[in-house]
Amino acid sequence: MATITLDTVRKVYAGNVEAVKGVSIDIADGEFIVLVGPSGCGKSTLLRMVAGLEDITTGEVKIGDRLVNNVDPADRDIAMVFQNYALYPHMSVYNNLAYGLKNRGMAKDEIDRRVKEAAGILEIGNFLDRRPRQLSGGQRQRVAMGRAIVREPAAFLFDEPLSNLDAKLRVQMRVEIKRLQRSLGTTSVYVTHDQLEAMTLADRLVVLNGGVIEQIGSPISVYDKPASTFVASFIGSPAMNLLPVTVRDGGLALTNGSGLSGKNANGADSYTVGVRPEHFEVVETASADAAVTADVTVNVLEPVGAESFLYASFGEGGPEIVVRVSSHAQYQPGQKLVLQAMPEDVHFFDADTGKRID
Repeated sequence: MATITLDTVRKVYAGNVEAVKGVSIDIADGEFIVLVGPSGCGKSTLLRMVAGLEDITTGEVKIGDRLVNNVDPADRDIAMVFQNYALYPHMSVYNNLAYGLKNRGMAKDEIDRRVKEAAGILEIGNFLDRRPRQLSGGQRQRVAMGRAIVREPAAFLFDEPLSNLDAKLRVQMRVEIKRLQRSLGTTSVYVTHDQLEAMTLADRLVVLNGGVIEQIGSPISVYDKPASTFVASFIGSPAMNLLPVTVRDGGLALTNGSGLSGKNANGADSYTVGVRPEHFEVVETASADAAVTADVTVNVLEPVGAESFLYASFGEGGPEIVVRVSSHAQYQPGQKLVLQAMPEDVHFFDADTGKRID
């Protein structure tokens, strides 16, 4: 096990395409860090630089106390699990797990111990004689993870390992990966574009956007206090409602029309106001203590099982918001409703920069 330190790491491709723009992260020994963001934000490039599969343009990467900028991937004491399983189709599961250890000249007894121990942890002991084609997708991914475990590395690097699995298997494998990392205590860096996957796995999230870090923090802190409108809209499903407002008569009004009112924050004439779907409440009459109240028209009610999502708009042609309501709610398209949100549930962002205002 080891710490991982990235100090102002940059990656510039030919043609001056800057994929990673001076990223710094300190990862503690045994910590599970998830790099999350949309396609093209630099998360996989960052992971590959830690692995040694991409050259570093400037900056430093350390694993433990050792600078590894110019160290070959095989000598970095890391193990990587990829999106595709990358198993040898002609080899049994046992030989897939043992292959890397044999190449390192490890004793046969030690190889056998490690393989059987990893197979027990991942519950694939009954499949050791099978070929990859005889396994399901989830079982193949367990073998790929087992191949990483047998190396007993200082760190695990996961590059979107669940992307090829169906929804049910992804949930099962998320639980497996979390349990596995907790039991082994190995420092882990995990890349995904799936914010739900990121929230459920991470000790800390690193939210990336355009090659820079937007926010680092625990999943709950990032969800409760997003540092920018980008984070607010990316973390959470459905995303936070973001509404452009201006100060009018000491209160707030939608920039493009009426329908929203509330108490303004200090120091600016315009803001972006954010309210998560679960923090809007349908009421008969708005409370005097509410920070934001809104008169809306129902567009669609979307039942999703234990709850429903209500899509509603402000007046004709106004912005649409989503509200989480009870699964038993029976609202009809065209119905008029009053919504409110309390002060502790309302977020303010700078209208120009998108950065949070506390």
